[in-house]
Amino acid sequence: MSEFRQNRATKEWVIIAPGRGKRPSDFEKKAAEPKAIPPYSEDCPFCPGHEDQTPAPTFQISHAGKWKLRTVPNRFAALSAGSPATRSFKGTFLTANGFGIAEVIIESAQHNKTIATMTIDEVTDVVFAYRERQREISKNEHINLVTIFRNHGPRAGTSLEHPHSQLIATPIVPPHVRNPLEQAVLHYDKYGTCVYCDVLKEELLQKERIIFETPNFAAFCPFASSTPYETRIYPKKHEASFVSISDADIAELAGVLRKLLLKIRILLGDPDYNYIIRSAPIGDEDSRHLHWYMIIIPKVSTPAGFEIGSGIYINSVAPEEAAASLRGVEAE
Repeated sequence: MSEFRQNRATKEWVIIAPGRGKRPSDFEKKAAEPKAIPPYSEDCPFCPGHEDQTPAPTFQISHAGKWKLRTVPNRFAALSAGSPATRSFKGTFLTANGFGIAEVIIESAQHNKTIATMTIDEVTDVVFAYRERQREISKNEHINLVTIFRNHGPRAGTSLEHPHSQLIATPIVPPHVRNPLEQAVLHYDKYGTCVYCDVLKEELLQKERIIFETPNFAAFCPFASSTPYETRIYPKKHEASFVSISDADIAELAGVLRKLLLKIRILLGDPDYNYIIRSAPIGDEDSRHLHWYMIIIPKVSTPAGFEIGSGIYINSVAPEEAAASLRGVEAE
């Protein structure tokens, strides 16, 4: 039977409709001939030897005189760090200059790698770069939100094969981000606890949606998953901002992220996906009511009219079933 479920943190509703459910193989990419991706591409601006095709790096990790990871300003960014961070009115309509910081994290010198196929040390470098760039950019007095995300595959919005993530920092905290934060404040005012800590505690208690856990992290399919095989990674200790993560926890998170994406890759046939790091806005790094986490959304379904019109997503795979399938995948 179908049922409504509410996201405890955001108060948003979803419909879990397992009657529409499909087997994991039904979500696999349909391709007659899987494309073989080479380790180097002459046409790729991110491959070694083409450094003149990108701006100078803002951050770099090297070994034996060669770069392993580079972070560069996005040449095609929608926002510009050179714009003034000012707002004004056009009549009664509010507008702001297109100020912001956009960077690309080139995750590897190899063209054909992705997080699921990298070594844990390579993924550790990626997560370390995330933290270091967020820390540095957070010092800008005009920036209020740093969003780190990865688009994998055309359906997820990527246009380049070479493994990369992105960072966009804005002076604006939009309602899509602000509204859940306000719900977290209300929860803390009522119960005196972090709603995300409470959600994780309940998931660990019920266990049926937990995929796996480590000493400091848990990977699970949330109770009110909006889409099939949506997964989350929560730190077990309360930290409002991703910038607070320690070096030791970076290495542990890298192992969790790689293992989870490898499970998804094996189960669903390397689906396109988005992942996002949800972190406190700048200035709220020590908040008692916020909790950073990662969300991974395989692009195996498309919102239709009802979802767009109501904001209530219909999920055809119960998170309990999704978690059980992912638990059963051997991935090391």
